[in-house]
Amino acid sequence: MIDIYSWPTPNGHKVHIMLEETGLPYRVHGVNIRAGDQFKPGFLKISPNNRIPAIVDHDGPGGKPLSLFESGAILLYLAAKTGNFLPLDMHARWNCVQWLMWQMGGVGPMFGQANHFRAYAIEKIPYAIERYTNEANRLTHVLDKRVGEARYLAGDEYSIADMAVFPWMRNADKRGIDMAEYPHARRWFDAINARPAVQRALQVLSDVNNTAPHDEKSRDILFGKTQFQRR
Repeated sequence: MIDIYSWPTPNGHKVHIMLEETGLPYRVHGVNIRAGDQFKPGFLKISPNNRIPAIVDHDGPGGKPLSLFESGAILLYLAAKTGNFLPLDMHARWNCVQWLMWQMGGVGPMFGQANHFRAYAIEKIPYAIERYTNEANRLTHVLDKRVGEARYLAGDEYSIADMAVFPWMRNADKRGIDMAEYPHARRWFDAINARPAVQRALQVLSDVNNTAPHDEKSRDILFGKTQFQRR
């Protein structure tokens, strides 16, 4: 059994998708990042960087429990554990890994900054909004070009690279992206979105209120002094 500590964010949904696609048994533990659950000592033992998602696999290597944080590492682990969604062909495998790293180092951080300055920052800073909106569109163009020459990011096979990028492309308009300008990326997105396992994964923790406007407390937890306290 795998315990997943998560919240319905793009990084959380990456792992929800992988768990649904593989059929591994799992239990979900909501970590309300608006309320500060990510700073509780029990969670920090699993995820010392106080970020979701994190997992505990009670049947880890050698039958011993294994805890992991960082969504990319979790995807690689689950792919190794099941033998699925990481191509066996070495050329395709390393294509998969490089696109997974592209998401971890590029799409996630830059789309996150676009979200922050466009939607959450109290002070609207035109320079920051323009910079990160432009970067989100540049990265979407890279995606569009790649899936214009291959069915999926790693090639012909759907993989953990696609699972990593897909949740960040949801609600792309909020990052200033018009998907009509990226027809290959739109085709790729629609194909993944239609997968039954993906639809099930997107329902994980769908009953929590993760879209309400931030109040002073939640803003401080996510973006203010509470976030930056040493623990």
